[in-house]
Amino acid sequence: MRLEDFVERLLALSSEEGEMRGARLPPERELGERLQISRGALREQLSILDGLGFLERTQGRGSYLHMPNDEFVRTFFTVSRQVGYIDDDKYAEARMMIEETVAAGAAERASDEQIAALRELVDTMIASTRAGDYDAALEADVRFHSELTDIIDNPIFRFLEAGLSHVLHETIQYRRQLAIEVEEPDADGIRKTDKVHYTIVDAIAAHDPDRARQAMREHFEDWRRLGFPDSH
Repeated sequence: MRLEDFVERLLALSSEEGEMRGARLPPERELGERLQISRGALREQLSILDGLGFLERTQGRGSYLHMPNDEFVRTFFTVSRQVGYIDDDKYAEARMMIEETVAAGAAERASDEQIAALRELVDTMIASTRAGDYDAALEADVRFHSELTDIIDNPIFRFLEAGLSHVLHETIQYRRQLAIEVEEPDADGIRKTDKVHYTIVDAIAAHDPDRARQAMREHFEDWRRLGFPDSH
């Protein structure tokens, strides 16, 4: 039985117990009888769902189908990278495409409060870099890109962002470290690495998706002009 078919049959036998808890499943013995499959086959399918994060098993309270956290997505991308199935160039290409799309979507949806929060993160980025607090600048940079995903509020993009989060953090850290070494600050002591984020925020504030997409693209082009390889 395909996993998708198995889940469809499970849902038909489950009872909803609220969005936070999810769909409660009958006990294993009852499930096996009603699905007309062996206990071994049932447990195998349930174990797959458990591994993917779709199943919550609580002693004394039963089993529930629910929305998984992002751990299994992150694990998939991390292991795929480790075994060479997805290389760093592919990550870089995917990230650029996703970030451009997310920026355009944020321009269509962002509220005044969300725009102000983005601008504040850029302020923090700049102030932290000036003060030599590069860890704080890094976290503000990472948070900036995460906030864009939060603005569009789409679970598919949220999963993609979660899956790529480890690589994203590593990439931004690497590039910021190199930028500090090779990039000259302007007369106000601001590095383009940080300042470019204002251009993205301005485009989002203008609710101009094309401009936001272009601003994000230029953000990536800046790295190329600095001579950084795409894979970082």
